[in-house]
Amino acid sequence: MKKQDFKFRTVAVAAALAIPMTAAMATNGMLMEGYGPISTGMGGASQAIDHGNAGMSQNPATLGMMPDGTSRLDVAFGILGPDVKSSMMGMEAKSGGTSYLMPAFGYVKRNGAYTYGVGMFAQGGMGTEYEANSFLAAGSGDAVRSELGVGNVIFPIAYQATPNLTLGATLKFMWSSLDMLMAASPAQLGAMVTGGTGALGGAIGGGALNTATWARINFSDDNDFTGAAKSTGFGAAIGGAFKVSNDVVLGASYQFKSSLADMKTASSAASMTANPGAAPTATFVDNGQITIIDFQMPSVLAMGVSWQTSPALLLAADIKTIGWSDSMKSFKMRYDSSGMGGSVSFALPQNWKDQTVLNLGAAWKASDVLTLRAGLNLADNPIPNDYVNPLFPATVKSHATLGVGYKLSAAGDFNASLTMAPKVTVTTPQGIDISHAQTNWQFMYSHRF
Repeated sequence: MKKQDFKFRTVAVAAALAIPMTAAMATNGMLMEGYGPISTGMGGASQAIDHGNAGMSQNPATLGMMPDGTSRLDVAFGILGPDVKSSMMGMEAKSGGTSYLMPAFGYVKRNGAYTYGVGMFAQGGMGTEYEANSFLAAGSGDAVRSELGVGNVIFPIAYQATPNLTLGATLKFMWSSLDMLMAASPAQLGAMVTGGTGALGGAIGGGALNTATWARINFSDDNDFTGAAKSTGFGAAIGGAFKVSNDVVLGASYQFKSSLADMKTASSAASMTANPGAAPTATFVDNGQITIIDFQMPSVLAMGVSWQTSPALLLAADIKTIGWSDSMKSFKMRYDSSGMGGSVSFALPQNWKDQTVLNLGAAWKASDVLTLRAGLNLADNPIPNDYVNPLFPATVKSHATLGVGYKLSAAGDFNASLTMAPKVTVTTPQGIDISHAQTNWQFMYSHRF
């Protein structure tokens, strides 16, 4: 490649990357396609079936389906396996972020009309990672990456109000964390500034870095389970399950929008760098703190039905609406310099659409010890193409799922699920083609006592 051609492409790619950022994704936007392998094996259906302690992540009233006087312990982990590629002007970059582990556990006890317990589940999150020599690094010489994680410690309670009606609620202690290594055009980055103070605000707002070919915002702790920017907060949900007959159950739940504090790094754990004058290495270097302002997980309204058509066959269907338009209007962050002093605020429009998800599933009891499951998770893409980014391509739509359950003993069960999301390709207004497919696994051991 000619030297001048490389420079042209680097500048073009840097400008293309400096578009509104999104939050990292799982499979239904930022949410998981299902919680626990029983539900996930049935396409994510969860509102009107007994799918173990993972019910506290969906409709807590389903926890009341366990027999009175019993307890249940679930230990699980999931593997999120995205396959993400980006291409532009004949260049291609494949994300090295291909495997994300998500442990979970739950303990629930039924005592008379009440069922209660505690659990820890990943609510959503994912990321991408591109090598330093990829076009997405924009000639900066360092890798670009993103990694978002959102988790919960959940305290559920279910109450059997009548022989046919169970009500449930959960209180969640939540945490979120984010790593981001981003390369972008300084001119485009400066255009997103909504305010600035001190020396840094004057430098960025005055366009002092516009002669550079790249600039970077970096914050990362390189930990598989935490990010450099962290926050905690709370969430809640309510639900109900109504037994229409011995074979038919209706269920519904509402997950409230989260109440998370702003994510923050340590005071000098983030950096802004650039190469003014197109120098080969950064000559502008500043350390400081990043604050992600009012990042929240969305509300979810879900309704479902299950039908035990025969002793061997269970069918289930859910429909849910995820309120992205309220929680993902804009991505706001502030950089506070601990070096040159001052701060810069950014506002990056998101304008996500509310997402409708249809979950369809079946479970067939092949024998006294073996259950086979299958399902579909049908959804649209909540992110307008104008705002999708190679670091955060939450573009997966529908999924096909398979599952298996095996009874190891009178007290112990093993369940597993496989989710396959076909490749979806979108093109940004800047001409970047982003493809995204996923293969996900969940495994769980359950013990009753």
